[in-house]
Amino acid sequence: MDAKNLIQIQTLCSHYNLEFSFFDELKNIGLIEIEIVEQKQYIHQDQIGNLEKMIRLHNELNVNLEGIDVVFNLLDKERELRNELNALKNRLRLYEND
Repeated sequence: MDAKNLIQIQTLCSHYNLEFSFFDELKNIGLIEIEIVEQKQYIHQDQIGNLEKMIRLHNELNVNLEGIDVVFNLLDKERELRNELNALKNRLRLYEND
């Protein structure tokens, strides 16, 4: 993995004013992936968007970690259903054009 695409967890703790345990619990639930390089823990920059959503849910709306997990699972399911609906609409258009 390219180290320039990784952000150290300690930096995120300082930036977002969070305890390390918050990130550890997100990892334990399976919401983020933490990579270890030279005994330091990092998160890939591609996860930052979702991480910021999780932080806002937790801090601004007081959603607990299990609630955040439910929200993200529902968002994933909604995305899958939307993709399936678009695929079905495209197939239907093929039959409508005949």
